[in-house]
Formats: sequence, C-alpha cells, structure tokens
Amino acid sequence: MLTAFARAFKTPDLRKKLLFTLGIIVLYRLGSHIPVPGVSYKNVQICVDQMGSSNSLFGLVNMFSGGALLQITIFALGIMPYITASIILQLLTVVIPKLENLKKEGQSGTAKITQYTRYLTVALAILQGTGLVATARTGALFGTCPVAREIVPNQSIFTTIVMVLTMTAGTCVVMWLGELITDRGIGNGMSILMFISIAAGFVGALWTIKLQGKIADGWVEFAVVILVGLAMVALVVFVEQAQRRIPVQYAKRMIGRRAYGGTSTYIPLKVNQAGVIPVIFASSLLYIPALIVQFSGSTAGWATWIQKHFVKGDHPYYIAAYFLLIVFFAFFYVAISFNPEEVADNMKKYGGFIPGIRAGRPTAEYLSYVLNRITWPGSLYLGLIALVPTMALAGFGANQNFPFGGTSILIIVGVGLETVKQIESQLQQRNYEGFLR
Repeated sequence: MLTAFARAFKTPDLRKKLLFTLGIIVLYRLGSHIPVPGVSYKNVQICVDQMGSSNSLFGLVNMFSGGALLQITIFALGIMPYITASIILQLLTVVIPKLENLKKEGQSGTAKITQYTRYLTVALAILQGTGLVATARTGALFGTCPVAREIVPNQSIFTTIVMVLTMTAGTCVVMWLGELITDRGIGNGMSILMFISIAAGFVGALWTIKLQGKIADGWVEFAVVILVGLAMVALVVFVEQAQRRIPVQYAKRMIGRRAYGGTSTYIPLKVNQAGVIPVIFASSLLYIPALIVQFSGSTAGWATWIQKHFVKGDHPYYIAAYFLLIVFFAFFYVAISFNPEEVADNMKKYGGFIPGIRAGRPTAEYLSYVLNRITWPGSLYLGLIALVPTMALAGFGANQNFPFGGTSILIIVGVGLETVKQIESQLQQRNYEGFLR
C-alpha cells in the first residue's frame, strides 16, 4: 500500500489528484470544528468533556460525522444523510419498476438516480437537523449534563430555523466535497470522507484506553489493544478479499466469417457480499426503542424495561438482538442486491453456462444455493466483528466507540482496500509494462 502511494506521488497528474484530495479533507475537518450559529460553544464543551464518548444513543451518527454531531458544528450531520438516502434508493430500486428501468439504462439512468439521491439527502438533512436541534434545545442530547438546557440560549423560532438551514447547507457542502474528490481527486469521494470521519476519532479513543488502564500506567492495555487491532485488520482483510469464483464458459458462435465467444470467465461471489450495510441497519433499528423512550419521557413498565435492556450495549438481550439483526439483514440485503434469476437469464442470452449445470432455471437455483451457503459465514463474521466493542467494554472498560471493532474497522479496511486498488489501476494505465520487459 505504501509503495502504491509513493509511486503515485512520483507521477505528476496523480500527485495533483492526491494533493487535491488532501486539501478537500482539510476543509472537511475544518468544517467539523466550526459551531452552528446560536449554540453556546462553552456549554457544549462542558457537556462533551463530562459525557466523553459514552453517548451510545447518538454514537453511530457521531462516529460517521467524525465527532461533529455532539459538537453541534456546521458539518454535524456529516455524510450520514447521503448514506441513508443511497441505501433507501438502492432498496427502492428493487421495489419500484421505474427506478429499476432507470438502473438498466446505463449512465443516463444512473445520473438520474444520483439526482434523486441528492434531493432525498437534502430532505433527510432537514429532518435530521430538526431532530438534532430539538434534542439540543430540550437538553436530551447530553442527558445528565448540568448545562444541557443552556446549549441553545436563544430558543426563538428564527434561531431554530437558522440552525437547521446551516446544518442542511453543511450536509450539501459535504456531499459536494465528496463529488469533487470523485471527479477531480482519486475517486470514491463519499467513502473517503466516511473513512476520514471514523479515523479522526482513533487517536483519542486509543489514548482514552491508555488513560483508563491500570497496569504499567495503562501501557499494557494500550499495547494489547494495538495487537488486537492488528489481528482484527488482518482478519477483516482476509474475509473481505475472500470470494467464491463460479466458472462460466461461453459457447463459440459464428457470425459471418468471425467466431465469437469460446472464452472462460467466472462470477465472483464474495463471502461478505453485503458489506457493512447489515451492521448499519441493525444499529439504527436498535436505536429506535431508546429514542422513543427518551422523547416520550414515559415511566411506564415498557419504558423501564427498554431502558434496562436496550439502552446499554453490554446487556445480554441487546447483544443477542444486535447479533440476530445483523445476520437477518445480511441475508435480506444479499437477497435484494443479487438476483440469481437475472444473472442466469443474462448468461443464457449470451450463450454462457456453468460447466455441469444446465442453463436457465437450474443455473439460477445453483447460484442461489451457493449464495446462501457463503452468506452464512459472512453474516456470522459480521456479527462477531460488530460485537468486538461490547467485549472491549467488558474487558478494558472502553466505551461503545472502541476503535478496532464493529462498523469502524469494516469501513476503514474496506475503503482503504478500494482506494489502493483505484490508485494501482491508475498507475497501471500510466505505466503498463506488458508481458515482455
């Protein structure tokens, strides 16, 4: 990986792209520290210092914003509205025939879906910004902080509208910065901004573990966490690169005097076909009961039961529900994102077949069988990786945002691998040695 970056800096045009990307990242991190107008920065810092990183209710969104959510900055919502909009449009593509037809139209259809994603991102940003401002005004954002109700001193309607519009504009700017990286930088802009947001909290989380450690002034715990992190990265890289290659043979066809086909290829089915989406789905779904209890303020039996079992992440009920939801959403997302019947029909249309399997319906059944078999280990792997913060919580007294586990490690490794592949492909286009040297 370091060799690829070193070679990229030696290539003039790639060096410009890398420097442009670094400049966008600096602007993004700068915006994550500029407070929203109408917010008392002093009181926010008091509450953040008191709460630390233990606010599990908004932990996922805060992680995706690089810690900007609890700071209530102009980039407080971060890239989360865009991620949510992209997932919603991807799910609706399977349900709505018009979106499915747009997806099949190629580049023009993809551009139209991207435009719909932007509109939905703005709508979600307004909704989430309104919820965040309302939570901050009532003091529920920081719970037991003594100055939680003084975070927004002026609670007039005008101030509220300005705060919501500022956060929405910040989300639009973040979306624009990501598209700039995709067009003029090294590519994969939204994922890189997500990578930066998560990586920004790594140093602080590691140092917190060192400060909370008791053996050798915390250095033993610090070293153990580093070793566990390296092992986790190696495991994630191994599983993310693992795939089942199904061979496909194309029959030779004569068109005029030319022969077409007769080639061999394969269908790569990844072990973790769903990526990090099941973890995001499961985390978001488990936040809903706690949000309902917090905003309702009820002291009924059901509210007490939810606060006891589904607010703290180390409770057995929470752990079991989290693991089962990840496994369920892994199968659900794979089922809607990969259509074996469509793949089998395309293979049949172009004269392709799997050796030993008849074309058509038997091919679709075989693909479904293989996909179900490899999704089981992939879903269990996702569930175990996501539970690492909980084990760290019990073993080291770490917080819910333990750096080497769950969503963070999956995204960082996945985006890192994808970025290195893009840089290597661009290097290969500029310096292709061929078969003979």
